[in-house]
Amino acid sequence: MFDPHTAALSRLEGSAYVRFSLLALSSIFFLVDPFAALPTFLAVTADQDAAKRRRTARKASLTAFVILTGFGVAGTYIFRLFGITLPAFEISGGIILLLIGLDMLEAKRSATQESPDETQAASSKDDVGIVPMGIPMLAGPGAITSVMVLVGQAQTHWQMAAIFGSITITAAICYLVLGSADRVARMLGETGIRILVRIMGLLLVALAVQYFVNGFVDLGVLNKPDGF
Repeated sequence: MFDPHTAALSRLEGSAYVRFSLLALSSIFFLVDPFAALPTFLAVTADQDAAKRRRTARKASLTAFVILTGFGVAGTYIFRLFGITLPAFEISGGIILLLIGLDMLEAKRSATQESPDETQAASSKDDVGIVPMGIPMLAGPGAITSVMVLVGQAQTHWQMAAIFGSITITAAICYLVLGSADRVARMLGETGIRILVRIMGLLLVALAVQYFVNGFVDLGVLNKPDGF
């Protein structure tokens, strides 16, 4: 027999899962941001042919996947080990996201993701796929923090699956973008990349504010908004 209450509850749970999945994908992807890494990737692989550049892109994307997945798996244990509460991490994560987002609004890479010294050092390395492209340029402090906050918020196996699925999708897009860096850069142009980075920065600032709200709600400082 059809139960309207059960059907409504299923729709509500499905809607919550979709919202969490979109939050996970957007926050991880915007923080990894392969488009903003394009200029640096082209600079440090300037002496490589197309095949070697694709191998470097694959190595960087795989490194980012392994690092983010590792922190996703270990996130809960790290919280317990250091006695860190989720609200504290949400608020501190919001600060990091805000700083990165404000830099992105100016169409530049944040120093938390990529410093001039690291870029200069990378140009003299034979293999830049793991360091610094994989970490910290793709899997930087902001992306790692976001993954750990999401893991702390996850309450079901489906939500954990959404987090790891988002990491996988982001790593795949990184490979596609960086592996075809020349074509992507020509297609978007410098202006297009700047516009894209600014849009991502705006959304990232909004996510940072949401992290603040989540932290203060979990602390009991703010009331939980309707539909939250």
